[in-house]
Amino acid sequence: MPRSNSPYTAFAALIATSGQTVSPAELHGLLLGRSCAGAGFDPEPWLEDAAELIGATPQDNLRQALIGLQEMVKGELTGGDMAVVVLLPEDESPLSERAAALGQWCQGFLGGFGLAARDTALSAEAMEVLQDLASIAQVQSALEDSEDGENDFMEVMEYLRVAPLLLFTECGKTAPATTPTPSLH
Repeated sequence: MPRSNSPYTAFAALIATSGQTVSPAELHGLLLGRSCAGAGFDPEPWLEDAAELIGATPQDNLRQALIGLQEMVKGELTGGDMAVVVLLPEDESPLSERAAALGQWCQGFLGGFGLAARDTALSAEAMEVLQDLASIAQVQSALEDSEDGENDFMEVMEYLRVAPLLLFTECGKTAPATTPTPSLH
């Protein structure tokens, strides 16, 4: 495993110290999925969902990292950047490793979205995005370690940087805001 301080590697190490084997990509997907579906940004329900995926209640360092990850996602979804960062192994990692993490991220996203969306009616465009994510989750093993495979991977990554924003715009903003509106003095 490459020695680096990438967020992915750091998260993997934190999860491992809790004795668990959950992929940081799946955890990030879960968070982004539930956030895009309108779960809001209150940390407690997120920590409960994360604990369920991890299989244990996150302890101090991991708990803080999960709250920090949520703050990052909140900033991306509510900021003006129009792109999200997908938490995956660094570019130097073998394509097979990045592709597997990509599949785990999509599975986490779909699971999180399903948890929070429940029976929300979705537009055809939103349904198409979810179907795309389901397809991506299935085909990660088809990506070959080649230039074509790298190109395919990069195209999928570009799509995943913007697709969640469409879902958040449609579903996430309908949720009641968890942050109080500032009062004027």
